[in-house]
Amino acid sequence: MKERDAELRALVGYGVKRANSALVGGVAQLLGRFDLRRTTFSALSVIANNAGIRQSDLAEVLAIERPNLVQILDEVQRAGWIARARDGADRRVYRLTVTAAGLARLTEAGDALRTYDARLTRGMSAQERTALIAALRRVEENGLHALDEEAWEGPDVGEISTT
Repeated sequence: MKERDAELRALVGYGVKRANSALVGGVAQLLGRFDLRRTTFSALSVIANNAGIRQSDLAEVLAIERPNLVQILDEVQRAGWIARARDGADRRVYRLTVTAAGLARLTEAGDALRTYDARLTRGMSAQERTALIAALRRVEENGLHALDEEAWEGPDVGEISTT
C-alpha cells in the first residue's frame, strides 16, 4: 500500500517533524523520571560543561528568550542543581555553575538519555549516526538562513496567501 503522505515524506522538514514527534514523548517521559524537562536538562548540561557561563550566553546557546530562561533557571536553582552568582566585574551579569547535586542528576539523566538515543539510532553504524548528526546540524544552519533575501528565489513571502 502506498504511503498516503509520500509527497510530504520527500520533504526534509516533514521528515524532521515526524522524527521529532516520535521521540519527544519518550524524551519527556524519560527525563520526567529525574524531575527534568528537555529545557531544564539542556540548561543543566550546558552549565555543567561551561562553568561560569553568563546567563545571557546560555540563552543564546539554547536559543531561548531571556525571560523564558529566567523561569528555567529559577526551577533548576530551586532544585539545588545550579548556583547563580553576580559577576565581580559587572554586577548586572550572572555567572552560572552546576552544584554537586546538579552534576549527579545530570549524570544519571544523561546516562539514561544516551541509552535512549542509542535505541533511536539502532541499526545504524557509527558512521551513519555521525553523518545523521552532521546532516541535522547542516539542516539547522541552513534553516536559520533559508528565508534570507539572497536565498529566497520564489515570490516575496509577504505575497504568499495563507488562506
